[in-house]
Parts: sequence; C-alpha cells; structure tokens
Amino acid sequence: MLEVAEIIKRALHEDIGSGDVTTMATVPAGATRRAELVAKEDFTLAGLDVARQVFTTLDPDVAFESLKFDGNKVRRGDVIAWIKADARILLQGERVALNLLQRMSGVATTAACFVAAVAHTDAIIVDTRKTTPGLRVLEKYAVRMGGAHNHRTSLYDGVLIKENHIAAAGGINAAVAGARCSAPHTLKIEVETETIDDVREALDAGADIIMLDNMTLEQMSEAVELIGSKALTEASGGVNLDTVADIAATGVDLISVGALTHSSRAVDISMLFR
Repeated sequence: MLEVAEIIKRALHEDIGSGDVTTMATVPAGATRRAELVAKEDFTLAGLDVARQVFTTLDPDVAFESLKFDGNKVRRGDVIAWIKADARILLQGERVALNLLQRMSGVATTAACFVAAVAHTDAIIVDTRKTTPGLRVLEKYAVRMGGAHNHRTSLYDGVLIKENHIAAAGGINAAVAGARCSAPHTLKIEVETETIDDVREALDAGADIIMLDNMTLEQMSEAVELIGSKALTEASGGVNLDTVADIAATGVDLISVGALTHSSRAVDISMLFR
C-alpha cells in the first residue's frame, strides 16, 4: 500500500537523516548478520509486515522470515521473526521497525482486552478517529488484528452529526435533513445524542445510527428499548475496561473506544543479533 510505504519512508528519513554516524563508524561494510525480533512481554501481534517493509525499503535483498503472524497471541521470550542482512542495514532500520511494530502491537493488545471483556454479549467494539496523526491506517489495521472493528476512517466516509453540527444547523432535524439532501445515499447518517429527548428527535429525523454519548447505564437501557430495531445504537464516552461490560449489558450494538488508539502503550520488543 502506497500510504504505508510513505509512512515508512518519512520515518526512515526522520531517523537516519544524512546518515547513521555511529553505525558507519563502527560496523565494517559488507558484514552480514542475523538478528531476531524477540517478545519481552505477552501481547497481541500487529505490524510484522510493516517491520519487514522497513528493512526491505533500505535493502530489497533483506531476508525476513515471520515465525508469528498478525493477530497471534505472543508470549514473553517468543521469537517473532528473524532477519538476515548487512549489519548496517539492520542497525539503521532497527528503531523505525520496532517503533511501528511496538506501537501497532500495543493497539492490538488493548483492542483484544476490550473485545474479551464483552465477549459474552453481542456488542461490537469499534475505534474512533483519535489516532496518532499520520499513522491512522496502521493503527486502524492494528485494531482489527486485536479483534475489534473500525468506525469511519475519516471525515469523508461517514456522516456523524455531533453536538457542534447540531448547534450550527439549528437542531437535530435540520442537521439530518441537510445530510439527507447532500450526502451520497451510500453513507449512513449517525447522530450524537445526550438525552432521551435527543434520541426521540434523532429517531423522528430518520437517523441510521444513534450515538448515546456519556449517558448513564439507565439512560442507555431506556434508549435501547426506545430505539428497538429502528436504528443501530452506539455507546460513547466513559468507556474503559472497568465499565465496558456493564455498558454492553444495556444491549447497545456498538461501543466506541477512543482509548484503543489514543491511550495504548507500546509493547516491549527487542532486536537481538545472534
């Protein structure tokens, strides 16, 4: 994918710049080495092919063998992959490859935890647009590797009428009517609501999806019953691993979790010469 290739090129340029002065001064030219990517903790893997692309961008002849695959549960001490290449290439690509792999695996691991927490329900965990600027395509892929689903990718592929849209349009009915007139018929229309009265107005306006934003569990249960099968329901706000199971128990269809991407920590992976 061209977008991923551009991310890698920018990251390599940022890290290497005019040259890796340490490696060029200490490592003989043409010295071939074998390295392993090793898990230093338990996690869900995502981004291994991106790590491979980092090294092959520097040298297309790099040998890279995956021993685990994206979506796999990895245990501490597992060898994820091995790489054989010029030692200079390995050292120049190490940090970028690990940064991306650790970040993506962190997102996948967080997503897997949320998915497990609601596995006894029919609720679907989805992400948001609260992603690292420039890395959205990678982070949303990682969400899927953790077993969760993607919400809209960007502003262009879904209508989501939020509080400020409603205020600017003059109300929920006016905002939905405007979206119906101008948005393609292929795009669903979602409306953010904060009260049961908002939910009723969104239903009357014909919203396809109704977001229940920062509602109490009692309000969500009431809203789900009111909406029935007339629209999909999405819970948003105040979602964490302590609350997500109770939210799912209200019967909502979707639970959006910004923390999947904005609060996931990078997992610990090392590259070691053997």
